[in-house]
Amino acid sequence: MTSQAQDGAVLSGGRTLEVPVLIVGGGGAGLTASMLLSQLGVQHLLVSAQPTTSILPKAHVLNQKTMEILTDVGVAEEIYAKGTPAENMRAMAWYAGLAGPGPDFGRRIAQIESWGDGGNNLNWMAASPCRSSNLPQIRLEPIFKARAEALNPGGVRFHHELLELAQDSGGVTSRIRNLGDKSEYTVRSKYVLGCDAGRTVGKQVGIKLEGLGVIGSEASIHLSVDLSHLARDPHVLIRWIWSPALGRMAALVPMGPTRWGPDSEEWVFHLNYPGDELRRLSDAQVEADMRTALGLKDVPFKIHQTTRWTLEGLLADRFRAGRVFIAGDAAHRHPPTGGLGLTSAIQDVHNLAWKLAAVLAGKAGDSLLDTYEAERRPVDGLNVQRSLENAACHFEMSEILGLDPQAGIEVNWARMSRIWSGKTEDAELRRRALRQIRRQSMESNELNIEYGYRYRSHAIAADGSPEPQPIDPVRLYEPDARPGSPLPHAWIDNEHGLRRPLMDLVRPGRFLLIAGEEAQDWCDAAKEIAATNGLPIDCVRIGELDGDLFDPRLAWTQYRGISRKGAVLVRPDRFIGWRSAGAAAHPARQLAAALHQILGTKIAVVSP
Repeated sequence: MTSQAQDGAVLSGGRTLEVPVLIVGGGGAGLTASMLLSQLGVQHLLVSAQPTTSILPKAHVLNQKTMEILTDVGVAEEIYAKGTPAENMRAMAWYAGLAGPGPDFGRRIAQIESWGDGGNNLNWMAASPCRSSNLPQIRLEPIFKARAEALNPGGVRFHHELLELAQDSGGVTSRIRNLGDKSEYTVRSKYVLGCDAGRTVGKQVGIKLEGLGVIGSEASIHLSVDLSHLARDPHVLIRWIWSPALGRMAALVPMGPTRWGPDSEEWVFHLNYPGDELRRLSDAQVEADMRTALGLKDVPFKIHQTTRWTLEGLLADRFRAGRVFIAGDAAHRHPPTGGLGLTSAIQDVHNLAWKLAAVLAGKAGDSLLDTYEAERRPVDGLNVQRSLENAACHFEMSEILGLDPQAGIEVNWARMSRIWSGKTEDAELRRRALRQIRRQSMESNELNIEYGYRYRSHAIAADGSPEPQPIDPVRLYEPDARPGSPLPHAWIDNEHGLRRPLMDLVRPGRFLLIAGEEAQDWCDAAKEIAATNGLPIDCVRIGELDGDLFDPRLAWTQYRGISRKGAVLVRPDRFIGWRSAGAAAHPARQLAAALHQILGTKIAVVSP
């Protein structure tokens, strides 16, 4: 006997829940996957062993590509409203301590423009209609959870733990325990998505996390404190504090929640420890180190939490094991430098969700699911490596300055003050230090890492165009519409002058064929294939003077790489899947061949 559960799944015998997809883990990756699958009409269940969302104020920077995805699922507006205002996240800066008895305590040594200068940097404006944002995970995840629950009532279950899973040819059987009442039930699903930071799912299917590097140990303190009289520069988001008293570098980041900049009510302090020193220290000793580093001897504050973690990079040896996939921290772990961890996780599930939906709907073959690992693992591996390089760059700065925990405050101050002494004999040290800071701009100005990555898999139909050679592989994003690239940003008008971003034309779960002004034959071919095969394909002609929509700034014309008679096929995740530079003798056949390669299933063509 079966009954219909609240979330739309079938409940068999009262104890077995049947859903197409089971998501394990309720962090950023899991909750985003849930929102995306709901948007695509895929029934699913999310379980998380945690009683609630994260209580840690980490993973706060959200890049432009990620904000586009969060716009898709309807949470971006609230994130912008609750997150750091644009004017308070325009820069990172380096300081000589924070507070102290002398005039040089808290001196700003240098700053670098960061995260698109609060939306003012033209390169960042050209990359996306969305600006970067900043909201700590402790306040971000509740927004995700509320939206996921609204989209999938009864299908988001915290304090429900995966105990074990077993795969067979038809699906996956998972045993779940309700940690509230200790009852157990079984979930039968076609697929499982492990977003549990590698706690259970990956281990049970034999996936291993491989180390790419360990930098050290880190202590983080989340505290409420009034620093408005000390933390100058309201445009600075992250303050890197060179502490002569400790001979180390620390970081100080505002956490809101209702005020930002120097007036922030809450802050997070980070301090690195070499070797296993941190393991031997009590929380009280770590707190004392924070007071020493910042000069907060007499400033009252309240500590919410002290956490300890390893500054390391890890990457899973594979992202798929049969019907089980992993994403987010289960697949890769990053040092926080560069803010690439959570953003990579969200982009993982964005890549996978539409593919799962297409396969479950019978519109794609299983081979499409193999492209998840082929596309995301290289990108995530690069992001981990960049995070490690960003962290290492800070340690190189300490070496340039000669900061030494054993030297004492007077010696360290003497060494540090050479940067601003103005003496001829200190000029070379100042040059080296400022050069290193300019190099560190890769941490908060890595637009090509955040946005310009390209996918390579059989779900990308290459067009034979030469591989682009970037001017700067980290900082400078150069948009194009080459297959495998993200859809470039452009503002598009309709005949009434109503303007919207090109990204909005790509609807959830649907392909978009963008044809040239004189390429009605490509649109006809797309409509025929969509009707014959039941495929979700939209089509539009875009040009400056002619077409269905218009390109007033010629941004799309600049990037598209096709003639007025060519066409570009955009996948549902807004990556270019195929391109034809011009007209074709048999456009329906050519487009069908591209879709066959991408989807891994037969595509019928009616026209000769």
